[in-house]
Amino acid sequence: MKFSEEIVWDPYFEPNPDYHYEGVMDSLRRAAEHLPRVDAIGGSAAGCYSHNRVTWASLFRGVEPKQFDEKVRDMFLNIAKEWGVPLEILNDGEVTALAGSMALGKNGVLGIAMGTSEGGGYIDMDGNVTTWLSELAFVPVDLHPEAPADEWSGDLGCGAQYFSQQAVGRLLPASGIEYDASLKLPEQLKIVQGLMENGDERALKIYDAIGIYLGYTLAHYAELYDFEYVLLLGRVTTGPGGEHIIDRSKEVLAAEFPDLAKRIKFHIPDETEKRHGQAIAAASLPKVD
Repeated sequence: MKFSEEIVWDPYFEPNPDYHYEGVMDSLRRAAEHLPRVDAIGGSAAGCYSHNRVTWASLFRGVEPKQFDEKVRDMFLNIAKEWGVPLEILNDGEVTALAGSMALGKNGVLGIAMGTSEGGGYIDMDGNVTTWLSELAFVPVDLHPEAPADEWSGDLGCGAQYFSQQAVGRLLPASGIEYDASLKLPEQLKIVQGLMENGDERALKIYDAIGIYLGYTLAHYAELYDFEYVLLLGRVTTGPGGEHIIDRSKEVLAAEFPDLAKRIKFHIPDETEKRHGQAIAAASLPKVD
């Protein structure tokens, strides 16, 4: 790997489409400075993409419809033109699953990216990315009538509220941790990660809850997907908190779904793969002559 940098990114409610475009371009320029040349660009992002066009994506929920059609829908096509190289953009969840399949050398992989939102992707038992829309962020995982509502779709109990930075932000007030409530979600996650590094029991409870969520939700996902491997990526899984999420979910599966627990294997990536596995897999997407 020639270059790696993590940039705090909070695009959800940003109304200016140029913010999104320039943010992507800035990261590409930073990376290009460390390369002899750029032959192609591969990327992943939350949302649905068809032939590198943005069909719809909650990342751009702050952009009003006219601006979305004029500047966002063809954003990645325009980036490809500006760089003059092949570009391929795919849903972040699908790239997560692809990263897992590449790392494991196995098929039947369910990938879950716990980042800004929940990305979900699937490599089937034959090793193929399907044509399905695996937007697990909007799949209900909590049927309680008072489950939290997704602020974009309006649906209750969606996965994004349980497996993302939003989950950490939602659990933080109940944890007893003192923090500045005006901080954005990425900064709130940093606080929890720092406390978890120091063995803080309040931070542990947050990861414990997410692990319990995951154990029950994997049993639900197994009704829809035929998988044998689970790969977890994304900033929420970074550090000891991510390890606890996996351990806790295994306990739930063993206690409640023993047959499924025997079948499912977790891929526990190292820190580099957690942070950059999607990017590495995405880089393999474009066809280069």
